[in-house]
Amino acid sequence: MARHPFTHTELVAGVRAGDHRALARAITLVENRDPGASAVVSELYPQTGTAFSVGITGPPGVGKSSLIAALVRHVRSLGLTVGVISVDPSSPFTQGALLGDRIRLVDHFLDPGVFIRSMGTRGHLGGLAEATLQTLLLLDAAGRDVIFLETVGTGQSEVEVMGIADEVLLVLMPGSGDSVQALKAGIMEIPDVIAINKMDQPGTKALLNDIRTVMALSPDAERQPALVLTEAIRGEGVDALWETLAGRRDALAVAGELEERRRNLFTEVVSAAAARARTRIEEQIAADPSLGALVRDVQERRVDPLSAVDAIVAAVLQEPA
Repeated sequence: MARHPFTHTELVAGVRAGDHRALARAITLVENRDPGASAVVSELYPQTGTAFSVGITGPPGVGKSSLIAALVRHVRSLGLTVGVISVDPSSPFTQGALLGDRIRLVDHFLDPGVFIRSMGTRGHLGGLAEATLQTLLLLDAAGRDVIFLETVGTGQSEVEVMGIADEVLLVLMPGSGDSVQALKAGIMEIPDVIAINKMDQPGTKALLNDIRTVMALSPDAERQPALVLTEAIRGEGVDALWETLAGRRDALAVAGELEERRRNLFTEVVSAAAARARTRIEEQIAADPSLGALVRDVQERRVDPLSAVDAIVAAVLQEPA
């Protein structure tokens, strides 16, 4: 029988040392819900809390990945190490990531100061893979200075990013109906910074006016996101964007809000617990013929849905119906 590539002790030590092979193995264990994953993350958790994490969201096609690549290039020029977690739409066949990090961030793939990981959402409605938080913690424990977390897209559910990242960057582009829809969807409640990418395209002024109009309607005048114009392909405005992100981080730290954000993992903890509970319920229904029959009774209108829910909860959680 082939030897496991890492013992638990070797894996923990490898992640602490920033070894890419150990990091990749630990993240795979987390994604696969391997029994050993929890012990690894648990042992490394006390070493976390130093990385600066930025959640990056926005509609498809606005250039999030190009902007991340440009930010990585700039951050590396400052001598900082980087981690990138790119959460992509899941393949319906493999539950993996459809879009590979090698394609979009190829310039950085061989840089030892950059660790990139693509993850599938695996049906997680909040736009984040269930293992995203643990992956961020592993990169943090590995000594990465900056971690960029790219999410699937925009929507009210993206507020979940707030429970993980230190800051949130919303990327929009001129002339995009999706960008206008993002504004209408209440996405303005989320970001600390807004980047208008592809700024040389027609409609930049109109989008700026739309954003300012929405901002003026906000009841929280103090929580106004900063606006930055960028052109990621040419690298224009990227240094200003990074300075804005870093400036916001410093201001949050002085106000004590940064530490508060890092402590507030309630939303993600509840979300992960709910996902595990759902998996347990689905497995129990598949394994218990009586519960399967109960679901069929609902489908055939012999039992009402809420009565079935009570019975399933009682059976799975061992609670009285």
